[in-house]
Amino acid sequence: MRNKRIVLAKNELRNLLKEIATLINQSKQQVALAINSEITMLYWNIGKALNSNILRHERAEYGEQVVTQLALKLTEQFGKGWSKQQLWNCLRSAERIQDKEKIYALSRELSWTHIKILIFINEDIKRDFYTQLCQREKWSTRILQERIDSMLFERTSLSKRPATLIKKELALLKSEGTMSPDLVFRDPYVLDFLNLRDTYSEQDIESAILKELQQFIIELGTDFAFLARQ
Repeated sequence: MRNKRIVLAKNELRNLLKEIATLINQSKQQVALAINSEITMLYWNIGKALNSNILRHERAEYGEQVVTQLALKLTEQFGKGWSKQQLWNCLRSAERIQDKEKIYALSRELSWTHIKILIFINEDIKRDFYTQLCQREKWSTRILQERIDSMLFERTSLSKRPATLIKKELALLKSEGTMSPDLVFRDPYVLDFLNLRDTYSEQDIESAILKELQQFIIELGTDFAFLARQ
């Protein structure tokens, strides 16, 4: 009895291929997330160890000396990637984000490169603002840096509110993903910011405001849409 050859219809083969490809890609994403999280936690733990050692000796020059020596030794043993700057980044991450559960949660959503950008923001509230939006909108590191450089936080009405209110709004954004008007609308525009000089009409002001407002809403993310100019 001859073996029968089983031939799949084109649509069946296409669907099977699609299903398997999805499984492969999902697995790759999970592996990438796990690796990223592990790397971030490694750097944070190194920073924590450095911080404890340096604080114990309470001398700035001691910290500089230790970091320099460690960078040389680690590079000899493990190769590139262990420069003085990298160790200082590790140290700063542990100083800026002291709670282990918090840094672990961040490591599941943001890359180490994201975190390196965020830890150079000195103000806690401003850093939390960019962190929340970065997580929510899935910003790339390039977009995150662009938003910081464009002073997105300073251009919100929220930035002029008391610290307690800002924290409340950011907590709401974190827990419910809710964007309040204070996160969106800016303070009144000044003519210099709108690039208006000398003589100008009411239409000039309106056009400039609408142009800036449209760009601002785009920067904040997907919860808002610019539907009309009036």
